[in-house]
Amino acid sequence: MSDKNTSTLQSLVDSASSTVQSAIGSLTGNTGDKAAANRKQAEADAKDDLSHATAKAGPFTATTSGVAADNQDRTKGSWDQTIGSGKETLGNLVGNESLKQSGARQNEEGKAREAQGQLSDLGSGLGDRIGGSVGSAVAGLTGNEQQKRAAQEQHDKGKTLQRGVEADLDKQARS
Repeated sequence: MSDKNTSTLQSLVDSASSTVQSAIGSLTGNTGDKAAANRKQAEADAKDDLSHATAKAGPFTATTSGVAADNQDRTKGSWDQTIGSGKETLGNLVGNESLKQSGARQNEEGKAREAQGQLSDLGSGLGDRIGGSVGSAVAGLTGNEQQKRAAQEQHDKGKTLQRGVEADLDKQARS
């Protein structure tokens, strides 16, 4: 489960507060305030980095918030791209135009299928994050701790799905 030490929102709040504290330190000439602001900014940056830390292991995404399975279209699309590229390469090597074209077509279909799965996971992830946040707020108002934990788990699953898509898109952009 996530906590305020891995929250993107908390890191933004801490960053804004350090900026204000630094400005006050600059206006008053208080080096202690400026030093405290610098420490708070470093903590905010670390929280933001931790909030975005993502590891991919096959069709699974792991973050500080938990582990989630990728949409099957993402996995199958990636597999189709790999097989399609192999067919295309083999077709080039042996001079078989039909195999080459078949591989290129499978590769493109795989890209489309993977993108469809990414959109699905992104939409589900955002929906779970919003639903979990709202559910947690409502549970906090009513004092229902079990409902609050369930809502937090929903939020965390959504965050993990979203971070998995972001990691895949970042990897694709770099290649």
